[in-house]
Amino acid sequence: MQQDVTSQGAASRQSIDLVALVNDLNSLLRIKTTVIGMKMFATAAEMEAIPKIRRPTAVHTTDQIVSMASRLGWTVGITASDLVGAQCRAVIGLTPQDDKWLAGESYVGVWHGTADDARARQEALCVVPYGRYEAMAVSPLASGRLNPSDICLVYATPGQMIILINGLQYTGYKKFDWSVVGETACADSWGRALKTGEPSLSLPCFAERRYGGVPDEEMLMALSPAHLAKAIVGMKALAKNGLRYPIAPYGIQSDVRAGMGVSYAKK
Repeated sequence: MQQDVTSQGAASRQSIDLVALVNDLNSLLRIKTTVIGMKMFATAAEMEAIPKIRRPTAVHTTDQIVSMASRLGWTVGITASDLVGAQCRAVIGLTPQDDKWLAGESYVGVWHGTADDARARQEALCVVPYGRYEAMAVSPLASGRLNPSDICLVYATPGQMIILINGLQYTGYKKFDWSVVGETACADSWGRALKTGEPSLSLPCFAERRYGGVPDEEMLMALSPAHLAKAIVGMKALAKNGLRYPIAPYGIQSDVRAGMGVSYAKK
């Protein structure tokens, strides 16, 4: 049964040393973009009580708000009125996912060829249920201002991402099955992670790259602080075995036996 990450116990997350966590992640993966946290709030007043919170003075996409934290290092809080339209609001549960929203009429002839295609895409989106929250905030994870974050957002290259995934799978192995909705890929990332509480890998979409400034080479992993801590432990173990980032090319014409003996055989 799926359960949104915000309903999980906060005690275990509060015990995580976030500064050490981010330092370890940066050391292991050489992350360029600031690792951030995202948190949902039942009331706007709770969000506005965060130390050094910034409130938008213009209308934005959620992608822009996220990037204010990940690219500029800001702590930013929003309510539905700060976001440009129903799509951004609905993914994080700040506006109803009603039949008008599900119809996706504005996407017909733009992102999709027919009304049926537009509705199918809307129905496929993973979203936070409406009615639980009035506000959302993002902040650099190491600041600890969200105390604790519901999820962490890690932007990284494919090479960095596979090592992070390997770290998650080092113990308690499970296969990850991630889907791609296409446009509105924020539903693949923070929407899915907030709703299910599970790690979620996504390909940032057109809007995240155009309005959020996400560069071509970056992917996005959204996961709980506890999952990130688990991945760090796994990556440290892998690094001791010589399985670390950056992954040094071995050479496409070299005799592979010596390298395979080091990377795949028991020491």
